[in-house]
Amino acid sequence: MMVSISFLGSGNAFCPTGRMHSLVLIDDTLLVDAPPTVVPQMRKHGICPSQITDLFITHWHGDHTFGVPFMLLERKWISDRDGGRKLTIHSLAGGNEKLSHLCEQAYPESLGDLDWVSHNHEHGVAQGWKFERFEVCHNPITEPHGYRFEKDGFILVHCGDSGPCENIEHLAPQADVMIIELGIPDYVDSPYHYTPSRLRDLALRNPDTIFLATHNFSESGDKSEQPDNVIEVEDGDVFTY
Repeated sequence: MMVSISFLGSGNAFCPTGRMHSLVLIDDTLLVDAPPTVVPQMRKHGICPSQITDLFITHWHGDHTFGVPFMLLERKWISDRDGGRKLTIHSLAGGNEKLSHLCEQAYPESLGDLDWVSHNHEHGVAQGWKFERFEVCHNPITEPHGYRFEKDGFILVHCGDSGPCENIEHLAPQADVMIIELGIPDYVDSPYHYTPSRLRDLALRNPDTIFLATHNFSESGDKSEQPDNVIEVEDGDVFTY
């Protein structure tokens, strides 16, 4: 078995210099979130929007969802004109209504006939990956969640946007790889994000887990002091396991 994890973007909501919005692609078919520039981000790295079979929404902030209408519009008129490739969008209950409203605001009367499916199941299977959703610590109004993926004994955890919380602490020692955000510097006081020191502490307590840090507040190339099992990713990085 080989797992591919591609970072089509690695920045936080402010897109620091050299970084686009955080965007993770698993095995070239599973996409986690859809930032506003999702289509050009995919094109830059040779990914066709219609090859995405499953889209996993972590929470309802714009840098994670506002690209959905653009992605659906591209599939409808360019890469999947015959409508033969179904897209399944995974989110919490009520997600279908939120995304339908977003699409109607973006392109009135243009996307209502698309054959995309929205699921709010807490667990399921997508392209051979078992997945389950779990709560994380972010602004509660955004309904923040992460996803635990497992395939052939390999465990990949995507924490969404979150500060330290019980579920991340519980899942970190289980994970072979944990994708975690590094959203703010240490001098910013917020419980909703990991900082370099918080991530360092988590990594030191879980030396057998590889932490791939994304949603980064710093400019491309700037690195914090971290143990060897932490990699601060850059746009375009691809990891295989």
